[in-house]
Amino acid sequence: MPLVTMSPSAPSAAPHATAPAAAGRQFSRARPGARLAALDGLRFLAAAAVVTYHFTVRNSQAWGQSPAQVFPNFGEWAVYGALGPELFFVISGFVILMTAWGKSVSDVVASRVARLFPAYWAAVLLTGVLLLWLWPGGKEVTPGQVAVNLTMLQSLFDVGNVDGVYWTLWAELRFYALILLLVGVGITRRRVMACAALWPAAALLAHAGGPQWLRTLLICEYAPLFAAGMVLFVIRREGSSWAAWLLVAANTVAAVWLVVPDQLARQARNADIVPSGSIIGAVVVGSIALVGVVTLTRVSRVAWPWLTTLGALTFPLYLVHEHWGWWAITHLPAGLPPFVTLAMATAFTLALAAGIHYGIERTVGPRLRCAVKSGLTREPAAPRA
Repeated sequence: MPLVTMSPSAPSAAPHATAPAAAGRQFSRARPGARLAALDGLRFLAAAAVVTYHFTVRNSQAWGQSPAQVFPNFGEWAVYGALGPELFFVISGFVILMTAWGKSVSDVVASRVARLFPAYWAAVLLTGVLLLWLWPGGKEVTPGQVAVNLTMLQSLFDVGNVDGVYWTLWAELRFYALILLLVGVGITRRRVMACAALWPAAALLAHAGGPQWLRTLLICEYAPLFAAGMVLFVIRREGSSWAAWLLVAANTVAAVWLVVPDQLARQARNADIVPSGSIIGAVVVGSIALVGVVTLTRVSRVAWPWLTTLGALTFPLYLVHEHWGWWAITHLPAGLPPFVTLAMATAFTLALAAGIHYGIERTVGPRLRCAVKSGLTREPAAPRA
């Protein structure tokens, strides 16, 4: 997931239009330090969709039979929860650009490391303990595999993920590298727009017949999703324009083109329910539209604290839910109604996520950010909550 992986906040400087004409088309302006609580809620919605998909559709031994037999009608709709990561990627394009604009490379690296690794390390170790000792039948892993996974670079070394959901982090890391390049040369509207146009175009060409290393470098399958989120942030920060909306539309079309066959192939491997390609395409379009709605309209002014709380639980929930949830399902009484078992397993993984957030992220994150920032700049940095 992310997976958008950071709670969104407004840019440090007040948004501005690049020309007087743009000011008249400006969408809702962000207040310095303000949070986009609705975007927090949307992140949690994406995670909840993934959790529901894994527990009710994706093939596993948790239920003792195919989930399609346990949830025959519900599963026909829950299968589209597999598109939660695609929504995460759009949100990431928006949020990471927002947090990087006007910042230094060391600031961005420190914030990303502090945001990602505490929860990730906790999740890898928890799931490693589960699969190595508590539930070795859940999935075959080795201590060495767990150790390599702690780097978050296991895909680079061709080592399997301890938990299947970690695949999204590899996509996110490659996107962060692109953002760091932009930060290094200086982020401007023109450069972001050029990136959001040229990068997905190159990704499409590479996907059609380029070498594997180039496809990996360009994040071929998901480049248009990240790019659409980036342009939506430019619209929020700098103002609306026909060029920006054309880029959003073009990246939406490209995303549908790439995601639909990819998802159909994934579900053929991982589930006994066949989704509709048309509905997959509609969900992709809807994901980009939803990010636009919660960031560019009055919905962005929603400030309900409970949405922020849900947003804080999103990343640890995404990381820890799959195998621990399946383990919970196998250990709950077999005679319970399936939806009761589903609710209890979901509540259990939410409790684990809350423990990671309040026990690890909120304590280790600020200190880690301080240490990384100090190490990169060789200057002491004060911890920030």
